[in-house]
Amino acid sequence: MIHLPDRFSRLQPRETLARTQVLERGWPFFLDLCIAAIGLACFYAVVRIAMFWAGRPEPEFIVSLSPRALPHYAFYSVVRIGLAYLLSLLFAISYGYIAAYNQRAEKVMIAILDILQSIPVLSFLPPVMLAMIALFPTRQLGVEMGAIVLIFTGSVWNMAFSFYSSLKSIPRELMEATNIYCFSRVQRLFQLELPYAAIGLIWNSIMSVAGAWFFLMACEMFHLGSRDFRLPGLGSYLQTAADAGNGVAICWGLAVMILIIVATDQLVWRPLIAWSDKFKFEQVESSKRITSPILHLLTQSTALASLSHRLVDPLTESLYTRLAKHRIAKLRQLTTSRPQSRLLSIVVRIVLVIVIAAAVLYAALQAVALLRPLPGAAYLHIFQGAIATFLRVNLALLLASAWTIPVGVAIGSSPRLARIAQPLAQIAASVPATALFPVLLLALVRIGGGMGIGSIALMLLGTQWYILFNVIAGAIAIPSDLKEVATLFRFSRIQRWKTVILPGIFPYLITGLVTASGGAWNASIIAEYFPIKGQILQTIGLGAIISEATGGGRFPVLLLATMVMALMVVTTNRLVWRPLFRLAETRYKLGA
Repeated sequence: MIHLPDRFSRLQPRETLARTQVLERGWPFFLDLCIAAIGLACFYAVVRIAMFWAGRPEPEFIVSLSPRALPHYAFYSVVRIGLAYLLSLLFAISYGYIAAYNQRAEKVMIAILDILQSIPVLSFLPPVMLAMIALFPTRQLGVEMGAIVLIFTGSVWNMAFSFYSSLKSIPRELMEATNIYCFSRVQRLFQLELPYAAIGLIWNSIMSVAGAWFFLMACEMFHLGSRDFRLPGLGSYLQTAADAGNGVAICWGLAVMILIIVATDQLVWRPLIAWSDKFKFEQVESSKRITSPILHLLTQSTALASLSHRLVDPLTESLYTRLAKHRIAKLRQLTTSRPQSRLLSIVVRIVLVIVIAAAVLYAALQAVALLRPLPGAAYLHIFQGAIATFLRVNLALLLASAWTIPVGVAIGSSPRLARIAQPLAQIAASVPATALFPVLLLALVRIGGGMGIGSIALMLLGTQWYILFNVIAGAIAIPSDLKEVATLFRFSRIQRWKTVILPGIFPYLITGLVTASGGAWNASIIAEYFPIKGQILQTIGLGAIISEATGGGRFPVLLLATMVMALMVVTTNRLVWRPLFRLAETRYKLGA
């Protein structure tokens, strides 16, 4: 028997209930104080960033390897990645929306997206940095904006592909329901399209932020011709430590990075994943739900509940009502519109097309003029490098798919396993492989390998996560009623994979493979050309050519290599990925 102290034994049930009520009343107040403290901290961060960016640029910033400098560097890196992610999210939603609903522009926009996702970060580096520095020549803001845009170019494309493929796979009956109830485009976006795409978009956001950490070293410390750009941040800290061979500093930097990743997972991604679970397209609710203590605490906040009830809900209802009335009036106006107004819109479109075509033609002529001095040997060297990189990319995709598909399905099908495996996968995807590559390369040299095998290993480390996170999202999005039907009819494991799992994850898998392919081409700039302890280790490939041309300021070679890489990626997408996308949009689309 357990004997309680006298002060507990004397408590009456009424007194116990009173204390419980006091705690229930005090806990939301404590949450409100925490939310207010977070708001003040964000305001202070904005002030600090504004003061630093408004100052004069530091041409040769000296990166300190002292652990005391890590909190300061981590703060600036988190701000850069956060701003780059917000920019990526806005771009992905806007670009994916237009590409999904504008049939005339869809083919061109997807082709452009294929090209942009295959262009390495270092190929964007010269024009981006020169343009930003020209816009803000006397402020640190120019270099900072250049770094943010570079991080953006390395993390946005998989989000755009995810949102586009989600919009193309929305069930027809849901779209018809929005038309029957006269939803405006804004109301349909926020009440159907974003919720339907939430699962894939959140998991690709996790991958994008992980990719931002992966390319952080290249974005915070780089050479452009004779100029050396260094920004205070974790990326420059790890790059400086790797160049100096300082293993202790590398461990300190990776420890801080892992701490930030775990905190981000628990405070941001886990609540979002639990929140998005309610948007699954299913008729039978699953008994296994994803939970988040942070999300549960936020729902208990009286300040957030009051703000939503008194401000957000009335504003959204008023906005949706006005937009619906405006849409109905616009539809009536279109039925009675005159031919003159239609003719004017056609003329405007023709003029716009002519202006864009003229700009593209001018850029093409300038590119031809820049490539004219290159000898024939340069073309042959780039062609050989393209073949070598193409083979490495496809081998990396095969190796990645072999383990990410079964592991991703296992994680997405088990909330308990996802609670453990998701932070580990996120940490593994976020740690810059370039920080671990010296150890990996030395191990491969000892067993008889070299840069040929090492480059494939580094591509694998940087791109396998695109497939894994998309497969996890696809497994989570499989409706629970389909799983219960498979259980009811006692499907074997092979039957379950053939009829439920593979068809269910197929659209997400294709998105993951497309973005992983582009990521592998992008990672070739690091995988095939690696500086270590004062020497350059490289192998034949387009990535090595681009890295070498960027460091030497040879812009004609950089332009030609980038064009060849983009051409190969677009050709592969047209012959392989686009037919698979159409198959995912038709045969494996959910619907009644």
